[in-house]
Amino acid sequence: MLHMCAHYEAVSKPERMHDTFKVAMPTGAVADVWPGYAGIFIRHPREAQQDDGVAPWREAMAGSFGLIPHWAKDPSLAKKTYNARSETVATKPSYRDAWRLGRRCIIPAEAFYEPDWRSGRAVPTRIARADGKPMGIAGIWTGWRAPDGTIVRSMSMLTVNADEHPLMRNFHRPEDEKRMVVVLEEGGFEAWLDPALARPEVMLECLPAEKLITVHGS
Repeated sequence: MLHMCAHYEAVSKPERMHDTFKVAMPTGAVADVWPGYAGIFIRHPREAQQDDGVAPWREAMAGSFGLIPHWAKDPSLAKKTYNARSETVATKPSYRDAWRLGRRCIIPAEAFYEPDWRSGRAVPTRIARADGKPMGIAGIWTGWRAPDGTIVRSMSMLTVNADEHPLMRNFHRPEDEKRMVVVLEEGGFEAWLDPALARPEVMLECLPAEKLITVHGS
């Protein structure tokens, strides 16, 4: 099965994390993230309260890049579950419980990487926001209990079809379906994290090409 984003650059500067996402930088994550590595995700805690004039509290924490469902035998499954297709996230066994329970998260990233095959070989390409701001990538998260009782948190990025996207259709092999991670607009962060959101699927769409920039050979 084709996966889309297997490599991304996490937000690593505390001031950029706070300015864009209004959370403190957690410990335990790495900046250069691949499946199974510890990245960062932002969630809306169950106990959060919204007071008059005060934005709901968010928290950032480290978690494995690649969802580890509660029934997994070991965390190695993360190397296959780092992307969740929007079309099947509600039904695929690895993702459906997290989706049904409303465990939505935001994965903060400076950029993600994809291979450009137009030259006949894979050219690594860094894709970032054109305005220089960090990306807030839509995701889902869950917890897995290790044999020693430790709770391991993990997350997966949501993807949508990008066959007609002016930029993202250039990546991956010509015969492959084109996919793109869902990059949320800053104004949509709170709605995405809100457990009361009735139809989160309507927020799953491609960010317009003009809002992205690329650097080849990164």
